[in-house]
Amino acid sequence: MRAKEIPVDMDKRQILINLEGNEPFCVVYCDGKAKLTKLPAHGETKVITHQGKVKRVKFDEGEEF
Repeated sequence: MRAKEIPVDMDKRQILINLEGNEPFCVVYCDGKAKLTKLPAHGETKVITHQGKVKRVKFDEGEEF
């Protein structure tokens, strides 16, 4: 699985993320769960929702020719 779950402090309503490196990333939050995923160098990342909740995250990657 590409996305990794990150802890959420619901008492303080905070998500703590350690910034490592210089790569772009995306954090998606829904229903008390947060996941972090790195973004592809070339491609699209889509967050799919259904009835106000995150259903899935889809990746469409390519490579420069």
